[in-house]
Amino acid sequence: MSFLLSEASFLHYFFFGVSGGQLDKLAHLCCKTSTLYSDRTYDYSVVYPGPNLNMIVGANGTGKSSIVCAICLGLAGKTAILGRGDKVGLYVKRGCHKGCIEIVLYKTGGNLVINREIHVENNQSLWMLNGRHCNQKTVEEEVKALRIQVSNLCQFLPQEKVGEFAKMSKIELLEATEKSVGPPEMYEYHCELKNFRNRERELENIVKEKASFLEKAKLRNERNKHDVNRYYEKKRHLDVIELLEKKKPWVEYETTRKDLEEVKKERDEAKRQLSSLKQAQTPMLRKIQQIENQLKPTEAQIKAKTAAIKEASLKCKQKQDQLDRKHKEIEDIKQTLRLKQMEEEDHQKRISNTRRTIEDLKAELAKVSDQPDVTPQINTVNMELRRIQETRAKLEGEKSDLRRERDNIFAESKRLEKKLNDMNNMMNAKEEKLRGRHRDTHAALQWLRKNRDLFGGNVHEPMMLVINVKDHRFAKYVENHISFHDLRAFVFQKKDDMERFMTEVRDKLNLKVNSISAPEESCSKRAPSRNIESIRRFGFFTYLREMFDAPDEVMSYLCQQYKVHDVPVGNEQTKAMIRTVLSGESLTVNLLCDQECESKLRDIDERMEALQKEIVALDRRDNELLAQKKKLSEQKGKKRQLEQKISTKQDRAKLTMEKVYLALETVGLTAEKTKLENDCKEGASELRTTDVGRKVQLHEQCKGLLKRAKTICRMQSDESLPEDLRNAFSKLPDTLDEIDAMLNEERSRAECFTGLSENVVEEYNRREQEIKHLEKELEDKTNALNAYRQNISEAKERWLNPLKQLVEQINSKFSDFFRTMQCAGEVDLHSENEEEYDKYGIRIRVKFHSSTQLHELTPYHQSGGERSVSTMLYLMALQELNRCPFRVVDEINQGMDPVNERRVFDIVVRTACKETTSQYFFITPKLLQNLQYADEMTILCVHNGPYMLPPNQWDEKAFIRRCLQRKARA
Repeated sequence: MSFLLSEASFLHYFFFGVSGGQLDKLAHLCCKTSTLYSDRTYDYSVVYPGPNLNMIVGANGTGKSSIVCAICLGLAGKTAILGRGDKVGLYVKRGCHKGCIEIVLYKTGGNLVINREIHVENNQSLWMLNGRHCNQKTVEEEVKALRIQVSNLCQFLPQEKVGEFAKMSKIELLEATEKSVGPPEMYEYHCELKNFRNRERELENIVKEKASFLEKAKLRNERNKHDVNRYYEKKRHLDVIELLEKKKPWVEYETTRKDLEEVKKERDEAKRQLSSLKQAQTPMLRKIQQIENQLKPTEAQIKAKTAAIKEASLKCKQKQDQLDRKHKEIEDIKQTLRLKQMEEEDHQKRISNTRRTIEDLKAELAKVSDQPDVTPQINTVNMELRRIQETRAKLEGEKSDLRRERDNIFAESKRLEKKLNDMNNMMNAKEEKLRGRHRDTHAALQWLRKNRDLFGGNVHEPMMLVINVKDHRFAKYVENHISFHDLRAFVFQKKDDMERFMTEVRDKLNLKVNSISAPEESCSKRAPSRNIESIRRFGFFTYLREMFDAPDEVMSYLCQQYKVHDVPVGNEQTKAMIRTVLSGESLTVNLLCDQECESKLRDIDERMEALQKEIVALDRRDNELLAQKKKLSEQKGKKRQLEQKISTKQDRAKLTMEKVYLALETVGLTAEKTKLENDCKEGASELRTTDVGRKVQLHEQCKGLLKRAKTICRMQSDESLPEDLRNAFSKLPDTLDEIDAMLNEERSRAECFTGLSENVVEEYNRREQEIKHLEKELEDKTNALNAYRQNISEAKERWLNPLKQLVEQINSKFSDFFRTMQCAGEVDLHSENEEEYDKYGIRIRVKFHSSTQLHELTPYHQSGGERSVSTMLYLMALQELNRCPFRVVDEINQGMDPVNERRVFDIVVRTACKETTSQYFFITPKLLQNLQYADEMTILCVHNGPYMLPPNQWDEKAFIRRCLQRKARA
């Protein structure tokens, strides 16, 4: 048994046998192998395969599949691949304790010998590689290095798995094909792409979630921003109130301090006047002293008169002192009177000014009082403001949803736009595609353009060049619905022209082309079987024919053959209701879904523009209401302030009057007190004591006020007024009246801001930080996503372009095989979404009858024989690509009709016997008569029975000689 490597090198011997404990050599095998199964097969057997096609023929039960089992198990394949038993011990002949397999694989640099000894008792195996013991993993790695894949149905198709080939999904078939005939890195690139796409989905979801969360956070903060501004405005008023309350005790202290300074000045003035009086008496005292000095010489003489003089002097001095006191009292009284008069004048002026101020305030209050109470209006404005805020928040939410939807659709539109850009210069692209995929058709097209004058009727170039899709988004639906064989076919108005064309290009130029004769009676204007309005409720909006333009003959053929006039096109609604459509209407339709990106974008833009206009109108109304509320609040506060000012002024005028009356009364009492004090010697002393007491009282009052002011400002007793407070105080009023008025005004304004909490500001600031963090995260994730998309684009180019070429090569061979059988078959790369790499698959479509269309190969649509033919021809299409060392197919021709079996056999012989193809094992229990064989084939006949000779006694030459003698006698 011979097995061919990918380098077209092969082994020459394959020995295989099972006995009570010995399984001998197997050589020339470079692909998946199986072990032996059956209680009726060999004790010992040797198989010598050839390097090309090995036809293993034998009746059922003789042990053909045992060879397949030996190949599989000998190359470390799993028992599940064979489908005959789950334990390896079951593959040893019944009654034996162990079985042995030896496979020799050709390998550049030295053959690879694999031995496997299977023990029935514990289902364990002993492995040897080139005569050295090893484990199963080592064998698996060596087998993998030779691109042997016994688990791949495209390489190794046991009898029990033949039916499963048609059951393979498109995705599974693609992966099996990549592993079997693709370059070594193709499947790795595919897996890498799928992993990239999964990561891309994760990043897309993360980006969407973070963008959504960021949008919601911004929206929430935008809603709270107005309350935050109002909170800070209220805080500004409260800060002003706090400063006013801090400055007020300092003003009170300063006023008391000034009063203390006035007392000190008055005391100093009194001292000065007393000094002046003493100076005025000095000459008199000096004169008295002179007289006394003059009288000293005559003192004795006048001694008698001295007592009288002394008495007179004493009386004079007493009178003088009394006179001095009287003069001083008079001056003091005059001074006090002048001061009181001045105070009285000042008080009268202040009283007059206060009365005028009160009258003005009352007049202004009267004007304000005539206006109605604005509280209900303020409440109404507040309610409307809340309603506007709720409406605006709702509109912002809708706008945000639309923005996200628009971004998603825009991204999809960009993807489609990129795809459109890739299809620029459509006619040239189509022609280049035609040149690349079907050079014969392209050559025939060039010939036609030079020889149009040879034909009497209309001749149209291949359909793919003359069909003009009105919207590029619908191109894939048209291409999917119309067979590619027809898309590259020439269309003729007259049959004579078609026959002349085929004679020239097919017979003379030896070009393989397709041609079609249009129906004699035009079908291009056929009406659909049902009005589009009757199925519009399912989302259908037009028929396929309306999506493209084509010459009349081409359209006529498409209407007759593909019923394009009767294939409705639906949207996403159709996709959602597909079950209802299929069960309720019995429609035979293709689901052609259109994303309508541009239309959706326009609708969303219009809706967003309308929402923005509503939001602008709400903002304008919101500003108007805020201005109205501010005006009403000021109006309400102004009335309260006027009442407060009037009350304050009236209280001050009353206190001022009382102060004047008390001052006048004090003058009278002071005069009376002075008169009484003049009657006694202690009057001056008592007056001085009174002045000192007032000074002490004012001094203590100043100390108390200063302490209170520093306490309110949170200052230490020895600390001076800070510079920041001094600057802040300089911007505030300097009198108690103005401070009180401003306090009342600020308190009124602060009361207008209700329902505000510091928690709103904290939440706003916290969310602002969160928004910045989210924006940074979103930027990082977006950059990562873009990087991933770049990686995906590069990986996709590395994987998809070679894959398309590979599938096109398979399709070319597959189509040719079917064409030789007077049938039709196609292989294409199928994907519903180009970006979903785990959804790519290989689709096989076949047609065995001229009256039918191409249908996808499934376990249900075709017969068993048709599925076998399709499977075999697909494997033969892979055979010429020669990526795997060998292929094994077991009894695939079961169920084929004789005609197809003969055709398939011819194809297998022609393909598998080429020098460039890999080794092939074709196992069958029967063969038709008069088949065509090739010299490169190796026929292995398997017999079994109780009278069989042992292999070492078998003489092939003697057998052939006896056969020839028997034939000669006959």
